[in-house]
Amino acid sequence: MPHDNRRTFLKKAGLGTATLASGTWARALHAAGANDRIRVGIIGCGGMGGRHAEVFAQLTEVAYVCDPDASRRQQARKGSGAKHAVADLRRVLDDKAVDAVLVATPDHWHAPAAIMACEAGKHVYVEKPCSHNLREGRLLVEAARRNKVVVQHGTQQRSGELIAGAIQMLREGVIGEVLAAKAWNIQRRGNIGHEQPSEPPAGVDYDLWVGPAPFVPFQKNRFHYQWRWWYNFGTGDIGNDGAHEIDYARWGLGVEGLPTSVVALGGKYYHDDDQQFPDTATCVFEWPGDGRVGNRRQLIFELRLWDTCYPHNVDSGAEFYGTQGKMFVSKRGKLAIYGERNQRIENARPKDPPKLAGSHQEDFLQAIRQGRKPRADIQIGYDSVALIHLANIAVRRERSLHVDTSRERIVDDEEANRLLSRTYRKDGHWAVPQGV
Repeated sequence: MPHDNRRTFLKKAGLGTATLASGTWARALHAAGANDRIRVGIIGCGGMGGRHAEVFAQLTEVAYVCDPDASRRQQARKGSGAKHAVADLRRVLDDKAVDAVLVATPDHWHAPAAIMACEAGKHVYVEKPCSHNLREGRLLVEAARRNKVVVQHGTQQRSGELIAGAIQMLREGVIGEVLAAKAWNIQRRGNIGHEQPSEPPAGVDYDLWVGPAPFVPFQKNRFHYQWRWWYNFGTGDIGNDGAHEIDYARWGLGVEGLPTSVVALGGKYYHDDDQQFPDTATCVFEWPGDGRVGNRRQLIFELRLWDTCYPHNVDSGAEFYGTQGKMFVSKRGKLAIYGERNQRIENARPKDPPKLAGSHQEDFLQAIRQGRKPRADIQIGYDSVALIHLANIAVRRERSLHVDTSRERIVDDEEANRLLSRTYRKDGHWAVPQGV
């Protein structure tokens, strides 16, 4: 799907006013009144951050917008009506009047910023993926629990009526016992070319933007949006668009915790440019359960960033394979269910429709008010994002991984274990999480 169309879809989905299966299953809860407003700070004002600022402004009070790029934070300020626009996130966290923050920075800032917010007693909505590496993700879960704050992960399909309803039907046994799932992210990404370091744009505090990551000079094709394709800052497209499909594929498969086996093959098959992450990958994860026949589960994820021949004519989605049929569902608004021998099941509906808020952001605010876990609680986010990190490690190491799930370590591969964390600035940085 073209980039602009993808942005339009995400914006509509976030606002919760243009759901593709409108009115089918959702039983929206009423938002709190104006006298129960939660003051929110928006940290990171790029594409998603700017749209989140507008959404939260419709639901509650946006007190701060924060970004090292002056033009981005001023644009977000106009769109949200925020009183304060600042470059340094510590200004937001130091304000005791701020109840919650939205973290929509580049990936390398997600966990450090979210952990600092938890320690400051703020509730957090953190964009996907919740961490740049596995260790940071675990520290974020611990910080959320230690400080008793709500942390919502930005996999918004957890609050979408189509996906949530489809998963509910799987739980109700519409295709029998689900033993395997396959998800995909297939699209033709642009080539980012070959660039050389240069001076950062005017109005950008680049040192602040790099933050706790090892410092590298500014380079045009590893800055706004393009940072996703660099080991220092991103998690590739497995962690970008693939985060959504991996999450709801794991959800439908009904598995929790780390897989014990990971096999991933891939690399750069198409794009001759500076990108470090693969444009092609096939990743397989296995959960053995108790080892008995019928209790093993397998998830497959396919990535092709040069292909326009989509499965089911859709760039992203998931198939679930059960003992009595299969289901195909996509966040693009498509659903198909088949019984045995590919007999189409028409007009299927969940017997017990999930009770959903009007949007993922609204669910976050309701969770704060009601003192409950949100739809995409950070432990759920951690379990899904762990697959991203393990897949990326397996591709980089060009070998299968065997995971000690109790220790959250990879067996007999110290180089792979080093990739479970990361290197931070040699001279230290105020945002480096303790315990890494």
